[in-house]
Amino acid sequence: MLTNEIRLKSARELDIMQAAGRVVADTLVLLKEHAREGVSTAALNTLAEKSLRAGGAVTSYREVGFDFGVVCVSINEQIVHGIPGSRVLKQGDVVSLDIAAIYQGYHADAAITVGIGTLSSQARHLLETTEQALALGISLATVGRHLHDISAAIQEFVERRHLNVMRNLVGHGIGRQMWEAPQVPNFRQNNRGPVLRAGTVFTIEPMVSVGRPDNKVLPDKWTIVTRDRKAAAHFEHTIAVTADGPRILTFPTNRASVWAANPPITRHSETAMRHV
Repeated sequence: MLTNEIRLKSARELDIMQAAGRVVADTLVLLKEHAREGVSTAALNTLAEKSLRAGGAVTSYREVGFDFGVVCVSINEQIVHGIPGSRVLKQGDVVSLDIAAIYQGYHADAAITVGIGTLSSQARHLLETTEQALALGISLATVGRHLHDISAAIQEFVERRHLNVMRNLVGHGIGRQMWEAPQVPNFRQNNRGPVLRAGTVFTIEPMVSVGRPDNKVLPDKWTIVTRDRKAAAHFEHTIAVTADGPRILTFPTNRASVWAANPPITRHSETAMRHV
């Protein structure tokens, strides 16, 4: 159960979460390599299951009631929580892949969005903006900053690029539970939120649409879509706030494959890259 108490993580806990995050990120890189026209979402889920198992991890999703697989595959107007199954990827699809896993009792959570074949210029703009919004949020996850300053910065960045951040969908604290305090909105709040302290761990995960920011849950009670059925994208990392700057906990083994490694505002990007 999510409480309002933010539990700070020790150096040892951060190292374990980094190991969990590596399994998650390596799995997402694998799925990105196999996501192509004609591949089913069920096939991607099978690959993800094998990858998590090989890394000594298990899915986090069953703990929160998602019993349909180990990866959420959300296509086009689907924002998050898409259920893998018989659907086949098609040319021009925008596909979000979201994985959370447990390793040695600790969770890590990350997401990427990929394009299938040749994308429209609008879809490319959507993916680029969402990934850069994540990178901006990471760069601002520093000791002494207020959490909701990150939220406001993400919304402003996205809207300057004539896109919209989805409402009612937020990042979250993470650790021994998949969902912990604090909630991490991607949009401006009416207060600046808690002051960030070293050892705070949370996900930053902008969810952005080319259309309106409204969304709804489908009858399956999981899949969330844009109300106007316009395409959406989702990028996510698990981040630790440290005395030396933001630490990305969901880096893949091959750092060249990382997403959101080059923030549009680079003041803290070198620090974030050092602590992996």
